[in-house]
Amino acid sequence: MTDILAPGPDGRLRCWWGVGGGETYLRYHDQEWGRPVTDDRHLFEMLVLEGFQAGLSWATILRKREAFRAAFAGFEIPRVAAFGAADVARLLGDAGIVRHRGKIEAAIGNARRALEVGAELGSLAAYFRPHMVLPGAAPQAIAELPAETEGSRLLSRDLKRRGFSFVGPTIVYSFMQAVGLVNDHAAGCVMQAEVEAARVAPAAGLRPA
Repeated sequence: MTDILAPGPDGRLRCWWGVGGGETYLRYHDQEWGRPVTDDRHLFEMLVLEGFQAGLSWATILRKREAFRAAFAGFEIPRVAAFGAADVARLLGDAGIVRHRGKIEAAIGNARRALEVGAELGSLAAYFRPHMVLPGAAPQAIAELPAETEGSRLLSRDLKRRGFSFVGPTIVYSFMQAVGLVNDHAAGCVMQAEVEAARVAPAAGLRPA
């Protein structure tokens, strides 16, 4: 076994980070991370949560996820785009979420930009779909996992050009991992092949990593 794998409660090998963090973390690893997302609300949720994660642990964000959903109107893009100053004040007073003015204002601004993208391309999913990367060799060690890639730098630059914020290349790469634009499940992880099959089946217009 390499440093990138660890046995889960059922004895099967998984990515090391998905094991030992409790049931919520294990469920996120098995059922969500790396699987392709085509729903705009879910894509927006993950973009917002990855932005809020900056400087924090993903475990912190997962623990607060339901509070985030309640605070941000279920991440319904039009509703968040309509938030105003009173909503910013409300969110800054909400102890259930991460109370960071810059991140809160970015989430609202990003909802407005997401509406613009949807009006231009039909959906947020249509915008992200061409950024799905070709299947490659699954990582075999933690050292093989990048913090960012040329693909995430490209996507980050375009998001910023469109007016999105809190979308640096490292945040964007974490987003790409989360929503299946890339599959970074480790070689030997029980979920690696299943996630890749789900990713590739509906994929079109794949580009190199």
